[in-house]
Amino acid sequence: MKMVIAIVQDKDANKLGLEFVKANVRATRLATSGGFLRSGNTTFMVGIEDDRVAEVLGIIKETSHMRKQFMTPAVSLDVSMESTATTPMEVQVGGATVFVQDIEQFHRF
Repeated sequence: MKMVIAIVQDKDANKLGLEFVKANVRATRLATSGGFLRSGNTTFMVGIEDDRVAEVLGIIKETSHMRKQFMTPAVSLDVSMESTATTPMEVQVGGATVFVQDIEQFHRF
């Protein structure tokens, strides 16, 4: 038994949830936020049999997409603030961060 923890961008969360339902994959969905962009993420926790891990990873890979967006860095209170301090910069976001862990016990009540 494995625990798959997938952190995806909110824009991909609904589609991923629907694909899990189609594949009969039970998942717990948590609203989370990222530290770097402080934007909304969704974390899915999936308890799954070892032989279905590749299937779950494939679903995540197909539904979670990288994209570019502009962000404005936090304003510094430093007196030497340069004019570029608040210039929006393009960053790559999205995709999925996935952890797969061995689970010693798994129960559904």
